[in-house]
Amino acid sequence: MKTSATALCAGAVALSSFSLGAEAARRHYRNHHHHHPPQLPAAPLRALPYPQVPLPFDIPGAQYLPLSWADVKGWGDDNHLAAYKTFRASCRSINAQNGSAEPKALGGSLSEPCRVARSLEISDDAKAKTFFEENFAPLRISRLGEPDGFVTGYYEPVLEGLRTQTDVYNVPVYRRPSNLFVRGYKQDSLSLPNKGPVYRKIGRRKLVPYYDRGEIEDGKIDGRGLEIAWLKDPTDLLFAQIQGSARIKFDDGSSVRLNYDAYNGYPYTAVGRILIERGIIPKEEMSMQKIREWMAQNPDGAKELRRANRAYIFFREVNLSDKEEAVGAQGIPLTAGRSIAVDKSLHVYGTPFFIEGELPIESERAKTPFHRLMIAQDTGSAIIGPARADLFFGAGQEAGRVSGRLRHPMHFVMLVPKGLDPSVRAARLPVPDPRPSEKIAKLFPQSDPGKGTAKPAAVAGAMDNKNETVAIAGPVPLPVPRPAMEPASEPQRPVKKRPLRQQ
Repeated sequence: MKTSATALCAGAVALSSFSLGAEAARRHYRNHHHHHPPQLPAAPLRALPYPQVPLPFDIPGAQYLPLSWADVKGWGDDNHLAAYKTFRASCRSINAQNGSAEPKALGGSLSEPCRVARSLEISDDAKAKTFFEENFAPLRISRLGEPDGFVTGYYEPVLEGLRTQTDVYNVPVYRRPSNLFVRGYKQDSLSLPNKGPVYRKIGRRKLVPYYDRGEIEDGKIDGRGLEIAWLKDPTDLLFAQIQGSARIKFDDGSSVRLNYDAYNGYPYTAVGRILIERGIIPKEEMSMQKIREWMAQNPDGAKELRRANRAYIFFREVNLSDKEEAVGAQGIPLTAGRSIAVDKSLHVYGTPFFIEGELPIESERAKTPFHRLMIAQDTGSAIIGPARADLFFGAGQEAGRVSGRLRHPMHFVMLVPKGLDPSVRAARLPVPDPRPSEKIAKLFPQSDPGKGTAKPAAVAGAMDNKNETVAIAGPVPLPVPRPAMEPASEPQRPVKKRPLRQQ
C-alpha cells in the first residue's frame, strides 16, 4: 500500500504540473498574438499507474491470519445457539444506530448480519452454526509480534450494605458529583467516558484535575448528599469499582443495582501488579482471592495499596431486577459466559470473537478446555489491545472466584462480516509493475547510490561484419520519488516606451 500511495502522489504532482505548464503556454500565446487559436478538444487525462483502491480491513497494532472454519479449533464443539441469542441482543443496539458512521475497522458492516438475524427465528444449534458460517469469515488476530491474545475475567459483586451510615457500615458508595466536568460532555450526560482528563469546576471557568482516590477517601466530597449506600469493607468497594457494577442487598430484603457512571480522570493501576513487583505474592499465584486475603491481614498496607490506584469510580442506580445481569457499555444486559469487554478504541460492539485455550474454570490449577464464541458488549479502561478481552461470568461469589483467577494467554479468532473479508478485498489490490527483461536490464544497468555514480562507457565492436560502432549506455540515474517541481514562470510582456510629453 505504501508503494501505491507513493505512485498516486507522484501521479498527482505530475498531472498538476502538466496543467500549470499548459496554462502558462496559453497565456504566452495570447500575449503575443492578436487572434485566438481554434478551440481543440481537451486531451483525456492519462490514468494513474495504480488505481485508487479502498484500504483493506485494518486494526492498528494487529496481525491477522485468514482461516477456514475447519482450522478453527473447537468450533464444532460450542453452543452456537447461545452465542446467536447473545449476538441478536447486540443487534438491537446496532439496528438502532441507523447505519451511523463508525470510524473503526468493522465500520457499520455488522448491520448486514444483524438484518439477516432479525429475519430468522433460530431455535436449533446447527442452524445457528450455519448462520455464523454463512455471514462471517474467521480471522486469527493478535497483537503485532505476539502469537496469542490475553484474557482476564470480571463479574458483578453482591455486597451487604445499608442506606444510612453506622459505626460498622461506614464506607460510602458515591454517585457522580455535580462539579465533575469532562470536555465535550454535559455535566448531566449519561455514562461519561472512562478515559481522558476529568476536571473539577471552581466557579464558572476555572478547571483543575479532580480529586484522586486518597483525597476522596479522606472526605473531600463528604456531606454533599452523594452517598447511595454504605458498605463495611473498603476492599469490597475497591473490587466493585474494578468490576464496574455491583448489587447491594440491604437488611430489609431490598436491593439496589449499580452501574459505572463516571471516573475521576486518573489511570487505573492494578493493585495485583504492585504486589507482584514488591515480591509479596508470586505472579503464578496471583488472584483476586489472594489480594483480598493479604488486604484483610494488613489493614494499613491495604490502605496504602488502594491509594496507589488513584482512579476512583462513581456509580448510578439502574432499574434492573435481580434476575437480570449487569448492563454493559453497549447499553444492553450482559450474558454470563458469552459477553466480553474489549478495547472500544479498536473494536465495534457486537463483534463475535471465538476464544480458545485452557482456563482454570473448575479450580485454581485446572486446565479446563475453553472454546467459546463470545460477543463484544462492554469495555474497560484496563482492556487495551486488539486481542485483549475481559470475560463476564455473572454475579455472586462463585463468579468472582472464577473470574478472579483468570490471567491467561488464549487464541483469538475474530468473526469478520463477509462484506469485509480481508482476503477478498486484498485480491483487488494492484500488483507492482513487472520487472524489466534481462536484456533491457543489461543495457541500462543501475548503479548503487551508496557507492557513487559509475562513469559511462562506450565499447566499439563489429556488427554483422560491418565497421559500425555501438555505444552501450551508461547507468541511468533513477528519478527521485517526489521531484521538486518549480512553477512555470509567466513571461513578462515587453513594456513599450512612450516619448516624454513636451511642456
